[in-house]
Amino acid sequence: MDGLFALGSNGSGQLGLGHKEDVSVPKQVQFNQAPHADPITSVAAGGNHTILITASGDAYWSGDYTNGCCGIVEAEEKVNARPVFQKLCLVGSDNTDPGRSRITHAACTWDKTILVVSGENRQATTAFTCGDTESSGRTPTIIPDFPPAGTTVTSLAAGFRHAVVVLDNGDVYGWGNGRHGQLGQLEDGVGPRALVTKPRKIDGVPFKAVKAVCCQYTTCLIAEPGDGRILVLGADKWGLKSQAPPEVPSWKDVTACWGSIYVLKRDGTLVAWGRDDHGQLPPPGLPEISQITAGSEHVVALTEASEVVAWGWGEHGNCGPHTDEKFGDVKGRWNVLASVKNLPEGSSITAIGAGCATSWINIMTSILASQHTLYQLEYVNMPLLMPLP
Repeated sequence: MDGLFALGSNGSGQLGLGHKEDVSVPKQVQFNQAPHADPITSVAAGGNHTILITASGDAYWSGDYTNGCCGIVEAEEKVNARPVFQKLCLVGSDNTDPGRSRITHAACTWDKTILVVSGENRQATTAFTCGDTESSGRTPTIIPDFPPAGTTVTSLAAGFRHAVVVLDNGDVYGWGNGRHGQLGQLEDGVGPRALVTKPRKIDGVPFKAVKAVCCQYTTCLIAEPGDGRILVLGADKWGLKSQAPPEVPSWKDVTACWGSIYVLKRDGTLVAWGRDDHGQLPPPGLPEISQITAGSEHVVALTEASEVVAWGWGEHGNCGPHTDEKFGDVKGRWNVLASVKNLPEGSSITAIGAGCATSWINIMTSILASQHTLYQLEYVNMPLLMPLP
């Protein structure tokens, strides 16, 4: 059974489980129209909504859509009060998409969604914003003249109220709330602490950037592996700027919580700095990591041994059921959310995700294993992703 599993905060139905109750063990998400043979490859999450992207470039949404952050929602979907994932639409039912656009990147601020779309040439050259604005109402809006002609988007990230894009030529653009300096010094003399309504180039980046990640009020840019220089813009709360290493040449991936930044090195170890009051920074003795992603105040990682582990603030169950009783923390240790050892033969954990107190695990199995897993999930009603006691 190829499937996406979720746990954590679900008060707006953002987990797509068919209800609005928080869960602390992985449960399989539900779709209004399932993406057959089209696995989920990435998860973007706002405060109360979630966007899923598939390998073919389709997108699905669940959660609070009322301000337009989930694209165009038809009347029949509004009547459906059962929160499951629906196909995301950028154009209405009376319109067509002649170019078979593919959604290549998605990022969410607290209550908005930014989507980057490619056409037949598979170049990511169109960007949309979804969310209530004065100019668009609740209709997805194309960001005009962006990205600049001859460039494509290679990285998209969003913080609490700002978004940052890296282009294939290394230029970096940002917009949204820059009042903490998270948008740096913008072109044309725009001050670093302005409220920016459209993408503006960030000047003064001393290297060709290849990826951006965003904290709540901070942006981190990194150069290509082998160079690995790091530039942090914005607030220095929790030492996000002052404690940043000048470079991590051997990096493999970068992610960020609202108050912490994590660099995964090729050897499976982590370089991390920032907020740690709920155990957000890596616990001691962590096994080698192959994938990492960060939510608002917690981290989800896939180990080289194919176990999904989580640590940090797990108040809503997003770090599993075993947390500190007072604050819901997983601090100085980690919980195992899923293990390939507890899945049928032929299974693999292909992707992980994290959002605002939410965690996500994508499982792919062989046909025979699918039937076995389906039996166990349906009749035992208990996910076999977590280690048995």
